[in-house]
Amino acid sequence: MRTLTAVVLASAVALSGASAGAREATTIDEMHHGGLPTGSMTQNPQSHMFDGIELTEEQRQQMRDLMQQARHERPVVHIDDIAALHELVTADQFNEAAIREKAEVIARVQVKQQVELARVQNQMFQLLTPAQQARVQQNYQQRLNELRHISKLQPASSLQAVSRTSSNQ
Repeated sequence: MRTLTAVVLASAVALSGASAGAREATTIDEMHHGGLPTGSMTQNPQSHMFDGIELTEEQRQQMRDLMQQARHERPVVHIDDIAALHELVTADQFNEAAIREKAEVIARVQVKQQVELARVQNQMFQLLTPAQQARVQQNYQQRLNELRHISKLQPASSLQAVSRTSSNQ
């Protein structure tokens, strides 16, 4: 469920509206309208792919255009599906088949959202200069290393331990 939330939030942040700045160069994180602060989505190293990258006015406009277009093409998880899943979760009887079916409907939309997000991020990455692209790669490696460090510090939950034990048998 945490992954599901991270995917939805990452999509919303990456495809959110852009705001214009007065300077000649700006960064992608400044373009996010009401964006989340750096480090708030450490679950996904791609969620802040372009943080700290200085953009020219032309690059900024091209990225704004890409985000605007993507916002109109983005698949949407329907509220009715979320409400139906909630009804199934809170029902008197647990119906795994119905929950699985509804969760798969929601997951298919989220996969489409992730593919669309990756397409837009790829287009945005291609707009960058080689130096900017190298900086994106450095940022990614740094975040990935931080996530690896964090994951080593987190104790495995009892559920994960049981899962590992049963899969080893």
